[in-house]
Amino acid sequence: MAEGTAAASRLRLAGLCFFLQLLTIILFAAFVRYGPESGPGLCSPQSNCSRRDPEPGSGYPRFRDAHLQALLGFGFLLAFLGRYGLGSVATSLLVMAFAVQWALLAQGLFYFSLKGKIYVGAQSMVSADFCTAAVLISSGAVLGRVNPIQMLLMTLLEVPLFACNEFILLSLMGISDSGGSLTVHTFGAYFGLMVSRALRQPRADEQEEQQDAGRQPDVFAVLGTLYLWIFWPSFASATTAQDSAEPWAVLNVYFSLAASTLAAFVLSPILYEEGTLQAAQIQDAALVGAAVMGMAGEMLLTPFGALVAGFLASHLSLLGSRFLSPILRSRLKIQDTCGVHNVHGLPGVLGTLVGTLLAGLATADAYGGRLERVFPLVAQGSRTAGGQAWWQLCALPVTLILAALGGSLTGALLGSRVLRWAPESPEAESKVPEDGDDPGASDEELGGSTLA
Repeated sequence: MAEGTAAASRLRLAGLCFFLQLLTIILFAAFVRYGPESGPGLCSPQSNCSRRDPEPGSGYPRFRDAHLQALLGFGFLLAFLGRYGLGSVATSLLVMAFAVQWALLAQGLFYFSLKGKIYVGAQSMVSADFCTAAVLISSGAVLGRVNPIQMLLMTLLEVPLFACNEFILLSLMGISDSGGSLTVHTFGAYFGLMVSRALRQPRADEQEEQQDAGRQPDVFAVLGTLYLWIFWPSFASATTAQDSAEPWAVLNVYFSLAASTLAAFVLSPILYEEGTLQAAQIQDAALVGAAVMGMAGEMLLTPFGALVAGFLASHLSLLGSRFLSPILRSRLKIQDTCGVHNVHGLPGVLGTLVGTLLAGLATADAYGGRLERVFPLVAQGSRTAGGQAWWQLCALPVTLILAALGGSLTGALLGSRVLRWAPESPEAESKVPEDGDDPGASDEELGGSTLA
């Protein structure tokens, strides 16, 4: 009986993969072409197109770094929980393979289309990697309670909504969010949390989730953290203006990474009983420091401001992991498997507030020629610095509403009886711990489990 169910599950997954790939092949054949993205009309007529590449020749190195960060950093960090093992890495690769193709189509309609065709290049691939990052963040909230079919369907629904939210924020509202504090981290985290709530399991809610963290996952966590340190500064600056000026985004992200990592050594011994800092806490700190710099990275934050922001974000994440996560689980019935709320959601909101403050302080004297790149409407005189700050702040509730509504509807669809079937084994798929399993260290005990 069990073998027959497993075989049917594999066939359904194979059939869905075949259908989705066939669909994307047909759509690519009909609409997608190679073309120079720097040409007129290949970026939507908006005042703040953060996905435009002013130097096409520099596109590939930036795409390479962004892709390595999404593929290696995100994939290894998914294996952080021992019980989920290598199956979570395989699932992340499955999601990424489809999300990149689907994102090129969805985002192409808004940014890279001309005369009924979508023109792709290195910069559109960077945009697709940003979209894929948001989907992987969302998957961290539901890891262990969805099967691969549900994960693919969640990707199918989330990618167009991500592109729509991104277009509203960057084009219609004219905000600056080059590193994705709102569009990637906040949207991905709260979309996944609402899906998780819709898929909540009453029996599992009655007991605290236990995660098995062994030596092998720690190795993957360390590798993922190293990739974060190496590639995240260039990942966060992949959509910023590339000119002869100093790379503010790279420097600010690096300073924030350093401060947030040091902060983990300050607060963790106070909040947790472990005498030695866990690898999970270090990787969380690195993620938090990068997430908080998503919006403010290319702004005039100064090295001092970047250090303060990273230090505060790390403390906010640790406090949220220790005190807020139990409330989400017990009161709101939200099972956040990989702690995306503490690692992406809260730092994304804090990064938005920091970016709002900096937007209100922007002046031509301070930014010089950069003002046209960072706040084009302010530079053109059609919007004051205070008005820009107001729009930056308004973008936060817009993102939260879209993420909450989209996640709730997606979770309701994925929770339908026809899509439910249990994972075959811990090796092939994530599995929610059940009564009788050997308890390991919980994600809160480890300082908040992680999904990059």
